Amino acid sequence: MDLDVFVSAHRAEWDRLDTLLSRRRLNGAEVDELVTLYQRTATHLSVIQSSAPDPQLTGRLSQLVARARSTVTGTRRASWRDVTHFLAHGFPAAVYRSRHWCIPTALLSTVVAALLGWWIGTHPEIQSAIAAPDELRELTRPGGEYEAYYSSHPAASFAAQVWTNNAQAAAMCLVLGVFLGLPVLWILFLNMLNLGVGIGLMASAGRLDIFLGLVLPHGLLELTAVFVAAGTGLRLGWTLIDPGPRTRRAALAEEGRAALGMAIGLALILFISGAIEGFVTPSGLPTWARVGIGIAAELAFFAYVYILGGRAVRQGDTGDVEESERSAAVPMAA
Repeated sequence: MDLDVFVSAHRAEWDRLDTLLSRRRLNGAEVDELVTLYQRTATHLSVIQSSAPDPQLTGRLSQLVARARSTVTGTRRASWRDVTHFLAHGFPAAVYRSRHWCIPTALLSTVVAALLGWWIGTHPEIQSAIAAPDELRELTRPGGEYEAYYSSHPAASFAAQVWTNNAQAAAMCLVLGVFLGLPVLWILFLNMLNLGVGIGLMASAGRLDIFLGLVLPHGLLELTAVFVAAGTGLRLGWTLIDPGPRTRRAALAEEGRAALGMAIGLALILFISGAIEGFVTPSGLPTWARVGIGIAAELAFFAYVYILGGRAVRQGDTGDVEESERSAAVPMAA
């Protein structure tokens, strides 16, 4: 291709596109002309890059095409409408769609924690391997470390610390799910082991009721968020093995985008759990009132997911971003 001839033939179109892009207002005919010139210039750039690459000309046309694309497609900004849609449709829909993974994850994890608690609580040799007898007494005595833990720091800073730690754990479950879910299982086991140790040690000291009274107010919602994150991470890992009718790349992209949105939503849920742990758990309220607040928060979350999420899913929402913001999918033969 003769580059000089090509430039002479199309320079006027490029200059005209540059002129239109410099104007603040365009009428209808000029907008149509701009779109046409944008498409032509993009084609010219492709031809030059493949046949006769010239750095200076390629740079100019790349800049023109980028400016034109920005003008034609516009810059989309997040709005309160997006936030409202996410909270009322996207997030609960994503959680609702993951329920077949999250519920078994929750049930099995709870059984594991209970078995670990029973094993530790009924085997003194296991307890001695965890800590020395004096240390165990300090952990489980009235006013000991298990109880003092929830009032060891000012409520606001303690809630912020708890929220940060739990949000990181949930995010790790969601992100690491892509590695076939194996890291998710390990994170989940560590959480259940930590819970099982507390159950076992406090049960062996005859103070299991105290322990549950401290854990349940915030733990119900907190563990639910962890189970949702873990179940979603496992689902993401399974997508690598069985993407279904979609291509593996498309399936991972769709599930990954939904998981990213869930990370934001679960951070909000864990913020509520952290606030309960920071302000309600160490409060002077009677145990039944503190546990009642935890149960109320848990029931509110289930209602939120099953009512709003179920309705959103029936309306076609998957928790993914809007179709206009997704990458174009390549059509596949049936």
